[in-house]
Amino acid sequence: MLSRRELVGGLAAVAAVRRRGARRSPSPPSPPPPPPNEPNLARILRTKRLRVAGLTGEEPYSYKDPASGSWAGIYITMAQNLGTDLGIEITVVESNWADQAADVHAGKVDLSYLSPTTQRAMSVDFANPLFYDTYAIVARKGWAKNSWAEINAPETVIAVDSGSAREEASRRFAGNAAITGFKTPDEALAAVRSGREDCLVTTVLHALTALKKDPQLGQLIVPSPHLRAAICPAIPYDSDRRFRGVVDAWTESNRGFGRIREWVLADLAKSGIEPGDLPPEISF
Repeated sequence: MLSRRELVGGLAAVAAVRRRGARRSPSPPSPPPPPPNEPNLARILRTKRLRVAGLTGEEPYSYKDPASGSWAGIYITMAQNLGTDLGIEITVVESNWADQAADVHAGKVDLSYLSPTTQRAMSVDFANPLFYDTYAIVARKGWAKNSWAEINAPETVIAVDSGSAREEASRRFAGNAAITGFKTPDEALAAVRSGREDCLVTTVLHALTALKKDPQLGQLIVPSPHLRAAICPAIPYDSDRRFRGVVDAWTESNRGFGRIREWVLADLAKSGIEPGDLPPEISF
């Protein structure tokens, strides 16, 4: 049987061994801070995260399921595929038409999808177009103007979603009309449905989706001459520009294989739109 002295000595020895073991197993060091002025691609690969701008209520381009909270649409599908090729995850950051370019410029998002303009290109780097949509109008029932020249008249009342490329197109090609800006496309469509506005200037894909959801909105018209809307990836400027090169290479590869067209048609099909529903004026 151990004496009191032997018991105390044994416990002290055990404690000393534990202390030495603790000293030999230090806690792991904190990760090093990111390098200053880290290029976009290097940061994306280091964090394994690609932040993508998401727009609510912009079917078929981008939308958020109110039940599940998950994001979907053409833009999300393409961003997810790019992320898979890079071996990273995407994170959708909610934005809006008016703030998208500013969010890219400020570094809040790594990737957005916009129609290029001179003003936007002063703050964001536009990669090559993914595909082209075509400008169109959703006209209230009983109102039909088939050319931009007819629409461009003082008696025409046009609804637009403020800050979008569609507003810019309206002011450029129908600047003589009375143009009313709305916060969201849904608000603008509601004004057309009620008869307060003659039409909404939008694009064919957006118009088809809106009319599929609510046929009572009015009718789709593709005014002449047919004006195309380039859909381009928009990324932050940096001196490296390798991320821009990666995005362009991804675009060329998937466009050549016909995958971009497949993704567009697949997302349209989710809204019940078949290839035969597309007007002949549109080509990707």
